[in-house]
Amino acid sequence: MKKTIKLGYLIAASIFISACSLNRDPISDFSELTVGGQDSTGGTVKFKTKAEMKTQYDYMYNQLATDKVESWSLDYLVYSDTHADNAYRGATDLELTQLEQQTQDGNNKNINRDWDNYFGIVAATNSVIDNVDSVPDVSLTQAERKQWKSEALVLRSMIYFDMVRLWGDVPLILLEPPAITSANIEQVYPLYYPKKNTVAEVYAQIIKDLNTALEPGGAPAIDNSNKFKFSRTVANALLAKIYAEAPVRDYDKVIQYCSEVEKDVSLVPNYGDLFNMKADNTDVKNRNTSESIFEITFSEGGDWLTWMCGVDVSSSTSVYDWAKWFTPTRDLIAAFDKAGDTERKKETIITADVTWSNHYPSKGYPFMYKYRSKFNSNIKIRLADILLLKAEADVAQGNVAEATALVNRIRTRAKLPGLTAVTADDVLNERRLELAFEGQRWFDLVRTGKVFTVMNSLNSRDVGRLPMAVVTQEKTVMPIPQPQIDKNPSMLQNPGY
Repeated sequence: MKKTIKLGYLIAASIFISACSLNRDPISDFSELTVGGQDSTGGTVKFKTKAEMKTQYDYMYNQLATDKVESWSLDYLVYSDTHADNAYRGATDLELTQLEQQTQDGNNKNINRDWDNYFGIVAATNSVIDNVDSVPDVSLTQAERKQWKSEALVLRSMIYFDMVRLWGDVPLILLEPPAITSANIEQVYPLYYPKKNTVAEVYAQIIKDLNTALEPGGAPAIDNSNKFKFSRTVANALLAKIYAEAPVRDYDKVIQYCSEVEKDVSLVPNYGDLFNMKADNTDVKNRNTSESIFEITFSEGGDWLTWMCGVDVSSSTSVYDWAKWFTPTRDLIAAFDKAGDTERKKETIITADVTWSNHYPSKGYPFMYKYRSKFNSNIKIRLADILLLKAEADVAQGNVAEATALVNRIRTRAKLPGLTAVTADDVLNERRLELAFEGQRWFDLVRTGKVFTVMNSLNSRDVGRLPMAVVTQEKTVMPIPQPQIDKNPSMLQNPGY
């Protein structure tokens, strides 16, 4: 009877996955959820030619710039900045309101969408990792096989790094589920209905995958003309960021991997060069700058970009005509003003007169300004982030002079005076001003243990903030989406939800 019940679940799952691959994500004649390597009988390989495998490789990248970009860019900034102290929710959607007020639950539709989309990207990487070595076409060289697999490992690591910080314990899906038969049901069932792995297990897998990608002949060297590539520099940057996280913290390794990254990239001279556009507002002026480590280039945006971006305001007539999803907070504006930081403030926040009001009066309404066009690039990792992370590690190791020098490199570019003998709080504040609306703030607060003092006192500092629930340790991660629990008997809700 138990076996019959499992078979029923698996048939339903198989039908669901097939429907998704045929109707949602058609890519030539192949699906990102194809069976890995062999068919269900262990016979014919799935991808017979280099061209077929290249389709899977390209689809892995396309997931980030097209299908899953709403989750990986738009919603990600909600988690990092609206859920923290940098932004109000902008629009009045329930899902955004919950995240501003720290009242999110398992029924939040955006959280469920993002869970599905993240695992969709994982499936795309697994299609490459599981199949590339078995392609019989000899025109696909061994060097190409190793590089493609390594790039997929870096992407999968990046996705799981986001997921483990967002949800804590999450399932590690490292294989494509094979076709279902009565003979393999006991083996296959956990692949379709996985249990959560612990945070420690997830980090261990991420570190293992990144080290594999860094083996000779693995991930490619950084391409200065195309930073939308999972290079060795990206792998080193991820390891630096991972080893700064509390569950696996090792500041010696943070310094080591930051130093590796520094060999490949350099700061741009002017802060605005990272975000400026051409005079006609049609393209980003400085894509693939010397500072960029990984960025996603959008040749054309979807409707979601309307919720995120404006267009450069070059005259008194504003094109910021409705509430975007990120409205800079009074608390963030006050932080810029307290630091006398006019240079970074003007590249981060812009004001415009509108015909409505929400968090502010209609005249001089603030908007987030780092994403200015549908032709923009989303800079996911850049050198300033890595230098300030290294400064954090240096402070923790007692290397105050080294940390101060790093912070002052960033401040000098921002046309600010240097500091003396920086503290951990100085570094955290510098990260806030330098990296606002770049997907860092909430994770910085959680990682450094400052989230409770900063967020639980925010209502008293910021009169424009919606009343917030108390942030507890349990609420530093998101709830598991209720639809995932409903369809997976092995999935348990996170504590506190």
